[in-house]
Amino acid sequence: MKKSTLQLVGHNLNNNRVENDFYPTPPYAINALLDNEKFEGNVWECACGDGAISKILIDKGYDVHSSDLIDRGYGNVGVDFLKTNEKFDNIITNPPFNLANEFTLHGLKSINNQMALLCKLSFLEGKKRASTVFNQNKLKKVLVFSKRLGFKRNDKKGGLMAFAWFIFDVNYNNKPTINWI
Repeated sequence: MKKSTLQLVGHNLNNNRVENDFYPTPPYAINALLDNEKFEGNVWECACGDGAISKILIDKGYDVHSSDLIDRGYGNVGVDFLKTNEKFDNIITNPPFNLANEFTLHGLKSINNQMALLCKLSFLEGKKRASTVFNQNKLKKVLVFSKRLGFKRNDKKGGLMAFAWFIFDVNYNNKPTINWI
């Protein structure tokens, strides 16, 4: 059976997405971010899931606060990031794909310094984001993965979609730079 064009570009024809968009971040994705960007102050991992990002940040010496709406055995559970009023120096997270825009807008109000979001590269597209997110000139850097990320355990080949770290800085007011990792 031939794969359809929609399947080749990552469209989920079977509608069998993981419940609540839970795709733990591969360790090499977090390490690549930390090799290319430094964060001063504490970090909030506001969609911590099973602690994939938080654990590496802690190992690297960061002061990390971890929370999530869903209980996956790590962090403070039952915390709806989009309804919080907390503020931290930085946010580093892999937001639910279907809430990336909302996480970005709320996150910019929840940081003193920087926010790094792991999103599909297609996050750069869209009229709504152009007028609500990117027009603020707070996107400082986009770090594009040269190799496709694999979100399945022991995935050696990578996935079908392109991803990047989107780094926002509340003290930045210019156009973003782009680099490949």
